[in-house]
Amino acid sequence: MDVGFRLDGKVALVTGAAGALGSHFAGTLGRAGATVILAGRRLQPLEQLAAQLRGANIDGHALHMDVGDPASVELAFRQAWSLCGIVDILVCNAGVAVNKKSLDILADEWSQVVDVNLKGSWLVCKQAARHLVDAGKPGSIITVTSILGHRVAAAVLPYAASKAGLEHMTRAMALEWARYGIRVNALAPGYMETNLNRDFFASEAGQALIKRIPQRRLGTPRDLDGALLLLASDASLYMTGSSIVVDGGHLQSSL
Repeated sequence: MDVGFRLDGKVALVTGAAGALGSHFAGTLGRAGATVILAGRRLQPLEQLAAQLRGANIDGHALHMDVGDPASVELAFRQAWSLCGIVDILVCNAGVAVNKKSLDILADEWSQVVDVNLKGSWLVCKQAARHLVDAGKPGSIITVTSILGHRVAAAVLPYAASKAGLEHMTRAMALEWARYGIRVNALAPGYMETNLNRDFFASEAGQALIKRIPQRRLGTPRDLDGALLLLASDASLYMTGSSIVVDGGHLQSSL
């Protein structure tokens, strides 16, 4: 039975698209048929990624966007509309973290994390929703949160707080925007293996963390594909305000 996981004719925009998860999300959406816009602060790597997508017969484009700057966000969505039309699918993926004990975090470090992860997500989601409402179109907004929005870990206080706030913000936006046919759902990854964290997870401390995951392994970006396509596609037409956790059972591990 066709449950509608295809995205043909849709335009998807991914923020933080130069990172490991963002670039993977873009490829996944493109292979499902979407036109993909890669957005982020570093335009050169985004243009290279867009060229790679086009080489794989995916309609890919790159746009500069600083999610913490309202003018930059607004301009990027206007440029996206000129290039491809209204954005049907937003993957709100941009995020940063500071790894410090809470007593050592500086005020500007706190602001940096919260401004990108929470305020920046709000600015991007609001702009996507405004374009959809003005066009009278339905759409899907996916916020990328974290299992640290559900439970806490040491030395990541502003990150955990911002992701918990993003989980709640997702539900609040879903409540308000459902009347317009705009679905807002969260994708909450557990610990994913990337080039940036591979050395840590090969260490003694990293291996100890992996042992606390019930599946006894890290996730990979491909492990997120099913949940991403569900939320992006018409297969989730009756889902809004939901959070899908993909973590190998980590949240179910004992305290």
